[in-house]
Amino acid sequence: MQDNVYREQIAADRATGYRMEARQVSKIFGTHKALDSVDFGLLPGEVHALLGENGAGKSTLIKILTGAYQPDGGTIFVDGEEVHLTSPLQAQTYGIGTVYQEVNLLPNRSVAENLFLGHQPTRFGLVDRRRMDREARVLLKRYGLDIDPSSELGAHSVAVQQIVAIARAVQLSGKVLILDEPTASLDRDEVQRLFEVIASLKRDGLAIVFITHFLDQVFALADRVTILRNGRLVDTRRLSELTRTDLVRKMLGKDIAFSGSTSLEAERAPTELLLDFKGYGRKRSVRPFSLAIHKGEVIGVAGLLGSGRTEMARMMFGIDPADEGTVTLSGKEISVRSATDAIGHGFGFCPEDRKADGILGDLSVRENIVIALQGKLGWFRALNRDEQIDLAGQFGEAMDIRAASLDMPVKLLSGGNQQKVILARWLATDPAFLILDEPTRGIDVGAHAEIVRTINRLRDDGMALVVISSEIDEVVAYSSRIVVMRDREMVAELKGEDINPAVIVQAIATHGEHSEIQAEVTA
Repeated sequence: MQDNVYREQIAADRATGYRMEARQVSKIFGTHKALDSVDFGLLPGEVHALLGENGAGKSTLIKILTGAYQPDGGTIFVDGEEVHLTSPLQAQTYGIGTVYQEVNLLPNRSVAENLFLGHQPTRFGLVDRRRMDREARVLLKRYGLDIDPSSELGAHSVAVQQIVAIARAVQLSGKVLILDEPTASLDRDEVQRLFEVIASLKRDGLAIVFITHFLDQVFALADRVTILRNGRLVDTRRLSELTRTDLVRKMLGKDIAFSGSTSLEAERAPTELLLDFKGYGRKRSVRPFSLAIHKGEVIGVAGLLGSGRTEMARMMFGIDPADEGTVTLSGKEISVRSATDAIGHGFGFCPEDRKADGILGDLSVRENIVIALQGKLGWFRALNRDEQIDLAGQFGEAMDIRAASLDMPVKLLSGGNQQKVILARWLATDPAFLILDEPTRGIDVGAHAEIVRTINRLRDDGMALVVISSEIDEVVAYSSRIVVMRDREMVAELKGEDINPAVIVQAIATHGEHSEIQAEVTA
């Protein structure tokens, strides 16, 4: 992928003078190569977007650049000199600061205390609070904040806290600023305010790394972009050389150059309406959407990581309940304010992160399978051991769960078998509606095929499913309809001949008027 044009660009940028550079950096965890000979260069006075899906290697690269991890191969340079970063604190001495999505400050202390934490001005050996507040006020005005520096940080909005965190990082470092998902929890006006701060820092010559999943923000703010996939460098390009479609293709690793539906699912006449979500949304999570779901159909959900796919699923299942809109079940309006409500209405949910949110690792395979049904029945109708064994055996066989014993801890099973256990758990509740979030991610080929067959069988048996997947070819193959998410908004609903990879990629990449953000970022 590093063609002659790419090499010439890298050579020209290096001659200009990188503020920070990683050359051929690698990182290995056990047998997994998280980074494989990655190059990354950061110029003074630029905003450089770092993009990639889950497992691409973004977090690993950032931790190496900030000294949290040490590389297993390769070299780091700051202002052309080789450095060995052993900790984030040492990285600060080289001018490298980081601000994360979750502000890592002290909300119960004052704004000024957070700005000067660890390097407070002193007088006669004591903290000089008057001077600290005075200097904090001057510093805050530089960032467009007219707030009382003695006020508690936690009393201010997330956007203000982000700007305070940036001000502190720049003050401590001053050469390189790494922003990891800084806009994820902000509304539109707050994003605009943050962009103005970033633009000002860029004009001052700061080198800025911008990690985000919002493509519109990338094109509004960034000068260059580096794309990682599966630990490898895909490309580094100036944004002016790329279209949104180019960028999505590179991130997904698909050369989508064909048209015509490849779906194995013939277009069907709508069956009985099961669920109808109308104006369903949650502030700072998913913009209101409307979606009708019929029995016997699979609604595929496509979109890049961070597009709102998982947030929509969690909202449908009541984990993060909607704060506007309505949902009807078989024509009757219902309330889904919690997962307990959802289970009571016949919903099931297999989460994206099976280890953190799915399996109960220390419990047995049997206990993991029966726990959702037991919760639905209530503890006054407890399943006895024989009933649990029969139920677990029935669904274990149906899902081809390969375990030495149903009483062994589920954490000892392979990833594919753990995924089958979670799916068996919900099938045991006889759900009318099942949500699957990345059901085939990170599992072997055999388990992958078994889960896809199960999705097709459940659809044919009349169940309604919503299936989220990053694999475009896969979601095309089994979906009756596909909805596309972008920037936490449902931007397209595809059916018939539009169910094909080219249309999906175009829908993900298309620049919508509702998500446009303007920013003055020119130097």
